[in-house]
Amino acid sequence: MPNFDVSIDSRIYERGHKKDIIFKAFEELTLGGTMELINDHDPRPLYQQFMLNFPEQFQWEYLEQGPKIW
Repeated sequence: MPNFDVSIDSRIYERGHKKDIIFKAFEELTLGGTMELINDHDPRPLYQQFMLNFPEQFQWEYLEQGPKIW
């Protein structure tokens, strides 16, 4: 299992606050830092937002692809 600078389990946050928490954590990473996001569904819409907000500033890799943990 890889070591991450930040690990966010989005399942514990209320709807409407998740994206702000995730984006803030990402913005606080140092260059080359890694973040793990744990979710209960495919975070594809979040990926699209990362593409719009942070083009060419991140890499996205699935470690698990459901059905319960993404």
